[in-house]
Amino acid sequence: MALGRPVAESVRIEELRRRVEKDPASIAFAQLAEEYRRAGRVREAIETCETGLARHPGYLSARVTLGRALLETGELDAAQEELKRVLRTAPENLAALRGLAEIHHRRGELHEALAHYRTALEFARHDAELEHVIGEITAQLEPSVRAPKVVDGLSFEEAAAELLAFSSGNGEQPGEEAPAAVPEAVPEPLTDPSPEAADEPFTVTLEDALPDIPLIVVPPPQEPAAEPPVAPGSVGSAEEGDRQIAALERWLEAIVAEREKRNAP
Repeated sequence: MALGRPVAESVRIEELRRRVEKDPASIAFAQLAEEYRRAGRVREAIETCETGLARHPGYLSARVTLGRALLETGELDAAQEELKRVLRTAPENLAALRGLAEIHHRRGELHEALAHYRTALEFARHDAELEHVIGEITAQLEPSVRAPKVVDGLSFEEAAAELLAFSSGNGEQPGEEAPAAVPEAVPEPLTDPSPEAADEPFTVTLEDALPDIPLIVVPPPQEPAAEPPVAPGSVGSAEEGDRQIAALERWLEAIVAEREKRNAP
């Protein structure tokens, strides 16, 4: 009958412990310390490493175990010193790289952590855990999405919507919502615009700047017939015409800005 994992670990630890007791100079102390660490006996792992490294200071695997055990106890400065000492001799040591990356990660030093995780991934291609952590840190370091460009207080989409409203001839002031429709409303007869409302013809020419966009021409107003004075606020007043022209100008500016953005390198 096979032994369970905890029992097997205990047997392995006991065998190594006896070997080290029998020969204190044995390098088996490094294996014993790692078994202690894996079993959760972190303090015993640290003590075993420190005792063995006093005899074998250049034994790198024992220093890696010591650094990882110190990391697990939260002694980050001491752990960092041990792992950096390993990397000075063996820059490709994967366990030391991952341990040092985790130390920076715990401290919130994301740029340093990301650099060490990426170096570790170079030696452990397609490591799913490393790729996941790198993806998470990269997402945290990405700048926030910039807000859409605004032209004269309006975004390109808003300016385009105003033009549609203007083109439909609904007579609404730019930027205002249309009033609720009244069922079965009988339209009042329209009166001709006053002579004061007559302006010079307004023609927009953008053949050179925007060759792919059809020109929009606002025709001159018809010569009004002689009529009694029109009451203030009537349709076609000069003020209403100015607002419509302003909306058209903002739309054109938005198109130019959008074209420049798309053509930018």
